[in-house]
Amino acid sequence: MNSTLAKQITFTLCEALYDFEPDKTKKIIYEVIHPKAICRYFHPLGDIETSALYEKVYAPLFYAFPDFEMRTSIYISGYDDNAEHWVGKAGYFLGTFSNSFLDIPPTGHLAHIRFHEFYKCKEGKITEIQAIWDIPSLMMQANVWPMGPSLGQEWLVPSPATQDGIKRHQTETLQGERNKSLVLEMLSAMIKHPKYGDAEIMQLEKFWHPKFNWYGPSGIGSSRGIAGFRNYHQIPFLKAMPDRGQYPEETTHHFFAEENFVAVTGWPNMAQTLTGDGWLGIAPTNKKISLRSLDFWRLEKNKIRENWVMIDLLDIWSQVGVDVLSRMKEIAFPRKRLSQKYYHRIE
Repeated sequence: MNSTLAKQITFTLCEALYDFEPDKTKKIIYEVIHPKAICRYFHPLGDIETSALYEKVYAPLFYAFPDFEMRTSIYISGYDDNAEHWVGKAGYFLGTFSNSFLDIPPTGHLAHIRFHEFYKCKEGKITEIQAIWDIPSLMMQANVWPMGPSLGQEWLVPSPATQDGIKRHQTETLQGERNKSLVLEMLSAMIKHPKYGDAEIMQLEKFWHPKFNWYGPSGIGSSRGIAGFRNYHQIPFLKAMPDRGQYPEETTHHFFAEENFVAVTGWPNMAQTLTGDGWLGIAPTNKKISLRSLDFWRLEKNKIRENWVMIDLLDIWSQVGVDVLSRMKEIAFPRKRLSQKYYHRIE
């Protein structure tokens, strides 16, 4: 399946979600997604059959955001090492947060949900979806944050600085393959620490631009440059899970690239043991956990200038037996009770 056809299929879905109309979107979902597609979504949605995709994913979103639209800032495609064609997109769902979503209380204001979504395409259909939405960010906006504070900066993660993240038409592949090789080399160097050497073995200065931005999910936050990346994400991450990258047989990776962008998806694509001081307020269990991390890199002059990272944090908490959404509901309950009393009085 060529790149242009795959992009046409997935872009049809993108356009429907930008100008959202329930009946039209439902029709397009069934037209472009194979009836037996593997549809993998963030916790707590989980795996969903194509026939239930609208009712379980988009109908609740439409209820919560009656005027929502999907804004895409990164849209690339390419072939993985198995010659399978993937399309990756990143951006935001946004609109007026009028009704609850996953029991997160509405704000009545403009709100957003950041997303990374990947589609495998074959024979004119989407045959697999891997999607993570930043549900924790919506909790922050609703002021019902139930987890530990972020070390990085929480903000509205921007689109690419070069404003060239949307590759609508087929492009040449040589540049993308060179950039993918550089990212793979960077990752190979990174997993050598701490098993095979100190922090210098990761060669961060070789691969990362001195002014690079790392955009993590809400709960981790964003950082600037090597010092910011190491202090606000990498050091806490490695102290908690120093054996990351050591269990390749338990993970999957689909790397692909287009021009100056490289992407990876996998479900899961990391497996490691939670030890040390724990991570993000999660107590060390000394048990192995898996991570779903869907990433994009933008390269500039043979170095990584921006890195968008989306991790299903609610799934990680669930693996250690903590129901974050239940805790969030307890925080939101007093507000809900007062709201009900108020509306009862004015009726």
